[in-house]
Amino acid sequence: MLFQDNVLKAYLRNVYFIAGTPCGGKTTVSRALSEKFGIPVYDNDYHFDLHRQLADREHQPSMLWRHRGADDFFGRTVEEYRSWLQRNAREQLDFVLLDLIRLSQDGPILCDSILTLEQAGQLTDPSRIAFLIKDPTNLVDDYCNRPDHRDFSDFIHSAADYEKAKAVCNETLRTLNAQFYADVRKSDYFWLDRAQGKSVDEAVSLVEKHFGWDILPRLEIRRVEKDTPLAAELLRFVETCSWAEVREHIAGLIRDWTFTDWETMFAAVLDGQVVGMASLLKNDYYPLPEICPWVSCLFVTEEFRGRRIPEKLIAGANAYAKGLGFSRTYIPSDFAGFYERFGYRYVKDIVNYGGGTDHLFVKEL
Repeated sequence: MLFQDNVLKAYLRNVYFIAGTPCGGKTTVSRALSEKFGIPVYDNDYHFDLHRQLADREHQPSMLWRHRGADDFFGRTVEEYRSWLQRNAREQLDFVLLDLIRLSQDGPILCDSILTLEQAGQLTDPSRIAFLIKDPTNLVDDYCNRPDHRDFSDFIHSAADYEKAKAVCNETLRTLNAQFYADVRKSDYFWLDRAQGKSVDEAVSLVEKHFGWDILPRLEIRRVEKDTPLAAELLRFVETCSWAEVREHIAGLIRDWTFTDWETMFAAVLDGQVVGMASLLKNDYYPLPEICPWVSCLFVTEEFRGRRIPEKLIAGANAYAKGLGFSRTYIPSDFAGFYERFGYRYVKDIVNYGGGTDHLFVKEL
């Protein structure tokens, strides 16, 4: 079964790819971005053994090839070794894409991967991929000197003729990546070359800016009050948003300002423009009057998703709720695995007024 490029791009819209050559800094930058923004990293290599368990010899013969030690592994010709690496990467890609589609539906994810320029064009938008590259000459020493590559270092050093194994590996990686390295540098994609001498912090800052994640310092979470310019701007935002199922309902709440007592809306404002919203309500779309308050109406416009804005909106609503004296807040959702990132835990399934079943999550403030 083949999927068209537009279908793959649509389902991978929350995936941010860190691609490039070996030793280009992909893993270092991915982990730094993950820690800074709280976004999980998916590493192809880490999942290889699991994918091999799912493989079969008809469709993934290269993934299932078993060597008999370092002499067998590095005893291949450069052409054999390079061809095997290419086939291996292509066979695993199917598993990787299905994993990414599944894992990214609830929010953004970083993928530490090796993609060709052709694959990048098929799978994602240029704004969601960064290439980190290094001149592919004599890569083995750099690769082996990293603590997280100790297993590979021990393996290649176990060869009877280490220098010969090293030479084969270096030449394989050079011929595999030399043209790719040159093509990336000539492309319109965002790329960073290790030869530029950027520090990790500098590289992270540049990738962050390329992904558009540098907006957070300029983002404001503001409580909306009745008959204010912000209320009018939020209404315009709701009336034109893509959340068709509840768009008119939320717009009606704002037009008629049906909120009572402490109930309110929150707007995520970037450079004077509303880009997201949330609410704090006494009642939501559930016959559960004993549960209160609800963080609801959470929505961020597509252009600004993947930039931690939902987290900021939820934090703003929770800070307001705590100031009112509440000790917890609740969120209903048909998703699992998303709100847990913000400190919520699953309580039970609940039935809404429409007869549908959703998950109930709670967070202690």
